[in-house]
Amino acid sequence: MDLAIIKTGGKQYLVKKGDKIKVEKLPNEVGSTVKFDTFLTTDEKGEKVEVGKPLLGSKVEAKILKHDRAKKILVVKYKAKTRYEKRVGHRQHYTLIQIEKI
Repeated sequence: MDLAIIKTGGKQYLVKKGDKIKVEKLPNEVGSTVKFDTFLTTDEKGEKVEVGKPLLGSKVEAKILKHDRAKKILVVKYKAKTRYEKRVGHRQHYTLIQIEKI
């Protein structure tokens, strides 16, 4: 099984061909192809492992499926005994991508 570790949005993801993952919002349009630098890859049998120091020269290609926003979370500030309470909602933007080629 081909596996690779990619980095985008300050996070690293373990991916394989056909995976759909949510990443931090990318500036590209829906339907376009994006290339990511890889840190680690394996071959189909999982025997040969290549590790970059820090990156490998190979790229992982992914197709952008959609841009959306995550579910709302509530952020609450509260101070006891002073009648202070503040609630703020937040919805994080993300991009759904599908891994095309490793």
